[in-house]
Amino acid sequence: MPYFDAASAAPLHPVARQALLASLDEGWADPARLYREGRRARMLLDAAREAAAEAVGCRADELVFTSSGSRAVHTGVAGALAGRRRVGRHLIVSAVEHSSVLHSAELHEADGGTVTEVTVDRGGAVDPVAYGDALRGDTALACLQSANHEVGTEQPVAAVAELCREAGVPLLVDAAQSLGWGPVDGGWSLLTASAHKWGGPSGVGLLVVRKGVRFAAQGPVDERESGRAPGFENIPAIVAAAASLRAVRAEAAEEAVRLRELTDRIRARVPRLVPDVEVVGDPVRRLPGVVTFSCLYVDGEALLHELDREGFSVSSGSSCTSSTLTPSHVLRAMGVLSEGNVRVSLPPGVAEEDVERFLAVLPGAVTAVREKLGAPVASRVAREEDVLVVDSLGKRCPIPVIELAKVIGDVPVGGLVRVLSDDEAARLDIPAWCEMRSQEYLGEEPAEQGTAYLVRRAS
Repeated sequence: MPYFDAASAAPLHPVARQALLASLDEGWADPARLYREGRRARMLLDAAREAAAEAVGCRADELVFTSSGSRAVHTGVAGALAGRRRVGRHLIVSAVEHSSVLHSAELHEADGGTVTEVTVDRGGAVDPVAYGDALRGDTALACLQSANHEVGTEQPVAAVAELCREAGVPLLVDAAQSLGWGPVDGGWSLLTASAHKWGGPSGVGLLVVRKGVRFAAQGPVDERESGRAPGFENIPAIVAAAASLRAVRAEAAEEAVRLRELTDRIRARVPRLVPDVEVVGDPVRRLPGVVTFSCLYVDGEALLHELDREGFSVSSGSSCTSSTLTPSHVLRAMGVLSEGNVRVSLPPGVAEEDVERFLAVLPGAVTAVREKLGAPVASRVAREEDVLVVDSLGKRCPIPVIELAKVIGDVPVGGLVRVLSDDEAARLDIPAWCEMRSQEYLGEEPAEQGTAYLVRRAS
């Protein structure tokens, strides 16, 4: 069964499996002990740290292993903010950071700190100038992912890091999605990553704190991992994580070329095979194996089930897939269509014929979902002062957009349609539909219930 969700968790690399099994017999003892078994475990842990540090591009004594990538982020953000508390309590993040970063920001704000969220363009990238403008005298920390987890867009880390260096502000980089493809360029100060993203075992994260960065670990600490990750180290998993990172790096350059060709193929052919599709994310500055697109008039959860029945495992940022009215914060920040969203993230070694079969299956899957949804007529359509009113209250995505599409032809060019909706996804999807269909979106206004979205027929 083709697994196309490597951005969530990559399949365990064969080298990781071998290293894990081998180290189970050698790395079970306490590495803090001085007897033979403890020394053997310490040798394995030190060797894994050296290998991981070489891959990251840092000193071994700057890197600690944590219980997950999210734990590395939480520890890194909290420790850096505490270490620079005398400077101030201002934190900068981008609008498309991983939830672990945004949750840390929410906690910081709830504790009395301030947070600036830097916006992104329609491709999902931040503007370094905007990051520079956000820097203040009381800024304690800035955070920026190396590449986005939902759309694959790579961020200008080196440029932002230089601006932060000039301002004397440390930059924490979440490198979870990119570290398997290569080191992160630029003068960053802290870095986090997660082994299960590159084919290592789950439950192993990396936290790097450069020498000279003020850092105060929060919560109870002990003598392990420089006091930054308390608790007994999972040495077999750490050894497997470091071994697999070295292995995927050795294959990365060649595999990246192959995966880029396959994702370029998907990006080019999906809009030709399926009508009313928006391919999102930067077309050039992106990870090798990630391509994301959204389909109008499609329930995202239903589409994922259709593809699963055809043997394909993909993921989605659509609000329709999560039983919530709130669309993905990444898609929302980008201002792109969220309904019927599909993220294809190809694992290294994926077969070309599997990609071709996916492209052959996708049109039928989308058509099946659209047919199941039917072509619903708005439950109440009435003219109020030459404005066509579409009542979509109580209906989830993609129904409000479908109802808008069905009635736009009922008004003359220049006429208005007022769509009533209480689905938060409509705030993103109606403007995106207008852009895709060359109609004019006039904005939103309060309504007795929900929100009214105004659209002028332009063509």
